Amino acid sequence: MKFKDHIRNMFAVYCREFKMVTHDVGIILFFMFLPLAYPIIYSLIYNPELVKDVSMVVVDHDRTALSRELVRKMDACDQAHVIGYATDLGDARRAIDSHKAYAILEIPEGFARKVGRNEASNAVMYCEMSLLLRYRGFLVASTNVMQEFSSELMTENIDRIAPLAETIATGDLLPVHNVSMGNIRNGFDSFIMPGVLILILQQCIVLAVGMAGGAQRESMRLTGYCSDNLAPSVFLTMVAQMLCYLTILVIPIIFMLHYVPLIFRFPMAGDALEIFAFILPMIFASFGLGFAFQSVVTERETVFVLWVATSLVFLLLSGLIWPMYDMLPVWRWLAGICPSTWGVEGFVKMNANGASLSQVSGPYLNLWILAVVWWVLGYCSRRWVVRPALMKLSSK
Repeated sequence: MKFKDHIRNMFAVYCREFKMVTHDVGIILFFMFLPLAYPIIYSLIYNPELVKDVSMVVVDHDRTALSRELVRKMDACDQAHVIGYATDLGDARRAIDSHKAYAILEIPEGFARKVGRNEASNAVMYCEMSLLLRYRGFLVASTNVMQEFSSELMTENIDRIAPLAETIATGDLLPVHNVSMGNIRNGFDSFIMPGVLILILQQCIVLAVGMAGGAQRESMRLTGYCSDNLAPSVFLTMVAQMLCYLTILVIPIIFMLHYVPLIFRFPMAGDALEIFAFILPMIFASFGLGFAFQSVVTERETVFVLWVATSLVFLLLSGLIWPMYDMLPVWRWLAGICPSTWGVEGFVKMNANGASLSQVSGPYLNLWILAVVWWVLGYCSRRWVVRPALMKLSSK
């Protein structure tokens, strides 16, 4: 009978929570807008992933056949397009300021003479940094051209010293083929968005649960909360609320983790069922983190402050743009207690590189440990902070 009472109480909390959530525009915004719209918006920002034929101008102080050959090779690259020559750097900078070009290639005087003497001669590339994708394209183009240019000059020198060596060494003496595993196109979107999807999922859960906690402390006439919404067991109340939120989030989670990569052609080398099995403890840990956050969320608007304050922190700690091995011990410790850190690591390995669940057993185990820890902290928060505050409000 006690077991049936627990199930009945959980079902009552589930129904009341579902009614409250579906009538709360703010919470629905976090549950629906974040997982459905944010991945599309972020993916469209970096789509197409590669920039091609970006305009650049050339300042050629040497004006020799060799310098013109260098310019021709740069113009032949997919990333760059030479729109013309400038008389000096001042003229070239005016082209940059008017957004007619986004890079300057300056070839110094004596470029061909130094090359003929087997001396180092530098051509300088100036890039406009308003978009890092353009800078990356120019960097790749200049590196590839210089490597090919050097190989051809070296071959000519070898042939001049020992004519018969041409039959042995021609072309690139040291070819380098760069293949990025899990990101064949070397695209920025395919690199960062799989990890950002996990960050969005965590923030969606934490902020929605936090807003629900703030709504409980506001006017009960507005939110529909009363003491009847709370089951006798704090833990069962948390479980019922989590099941309610998961009911709403099932479709957005599937859309975000499966169909968004499918739509934008992100790497999808992993098994879908194993990926969702890996994400499950991260979802549990995020709910526990959200319940723990409820102790500091006294108003619904507080979650927006937390959103601004924590989004960048979670991104930095995820390891996407700041490698964990380069962090100070305190930052590594903070990264270790964030569910998104291990979620990003495992999801990227599985989705992009085709790793199995057993091959990401370390992050998977850490997520289960974090799920237990954050649920214990969430229980303490609800038991000794949130529950007394709600009981005090209901008695007024």
